[in-house]
Amino acid sequence: MTDPALNRRAFLGATAVLPAGLAFARPSPPLRITLLGQALIQEDVCTPPWPGQAAIAARLARADVVFTDVETAISGRQAGVPTRTGDVLHAAPPVVLDCLKRVGVTLATTANNHAWDLGSAGILSTLAELDTRGIAHAGSGRDLDTAAAAGWQRTPHGAVALVSAAAGAIREGAAATPTRPGVNELRRTVPGTLVQEDVDRMLDAIRGARRRDATVIACLHNHYWEADPATTPDWQRKLARDCVDAGAAIFVAHGPPLLQGIELYRGAPVLHGLGSFIFQTRKASYGPQAWQSLMVEATFRNAKFAGARLTPLTLDPNRSTPSAEYVRGTPSIATGAQARDICAAVARCSAALGATLRPSGEAILL
Repeated sequence: MTDPALNRRAFLGATAVLPAGLAFARPSPPLRITLLGQALIQEDVCTPPWPGQAAIAARLARADVVFTDVETAISGRQAGVPTRTGDVLHAAPPVVLDCLKRVGVTLATTANNHAWDLGSAGILSTLAELDTRGIAHAGSGRDLDTAAAAGWQRTPHGAVALVSAAAGAIREGAAATPTRPGVNELRRTVPGTLVQEDVDRMLDAIRGARRRDATVIACLHNHYWEADPATTPDWQRKLARDCVDAGAAIFVAHGPPLLQGIELYRGAPVLHGLGSFIFQTRKASYGPQAWQSLMVEATFRNAKFAGARLTPLTLDPNRSTPSAEYVRGTPSIATGAQARDICAAVARCSAALGATLRPSGEAILL
């Protein structure tokens, strides 16, 4: 019969020869990703800084990755002629990307219904200007393969891959094809049903990125709105779940310029609508919901969601002068009753999806 004391001595001897620190290794720092609403930015709002910019930039500086949706075509050297006119033309000089980078943005989706506002050449111009500034991107490309491919950002705490697509209001000529620049489009044949070929293309990109050990963000820009744009459609909820099943660590959507509900599916956050981070619209007809947003500061370990703080933002709906072309549309961190009201509104939208969110003071904790 073996002497228990010998077994104990053998165990202690074995642990004594372990590499120094192995038995008491500290867990690696988490990967920090901050997700923002869409950026309809049409002029440089960083020079001079807008009120509230410094506080937001300080928060964004904590993250390894800061993500937004660039909802404007960039008129660089390659850009074509406008394909829209008036209030619905979203086009801006490259300096707006310098502004976003100065605030902290490192990763962007370019799949949306305004990506083609300067034509196919404008798609390529936008991508070239993002590349020049080192802002990683996904969602549009020189052809369908590159538009559907994941965009990559590598950080000291792991690689992040963005897989992005747009659904609805994609005009003829704006979608990428095997031989034409454009956006990665998810088409719909009948209400409530996406074309499976398009969905499969998105899911395949997520699976491929996950096989390469990335923390995957799945993103949708949706313009197939319900009668009430604050309502999340069932097909979007299904798409989000399919993306998580394929390996996405988080799903985020934009499109309607207002907040929608939040769900957790298999431990992954599903952010159905973050509203706008910057909203420089020419229109003056939007209601109060258009000037509310969330900054989502999420952490991940081993490509899995570990927690998040959701901070309400308020946007400035005023024009700098009565004759100004755009409203300011710049964000500030909400406080007090404003912050609590935004948290309560998001909790109500989430409850309609069957999810229970519990605001914590002036924020929501997941």
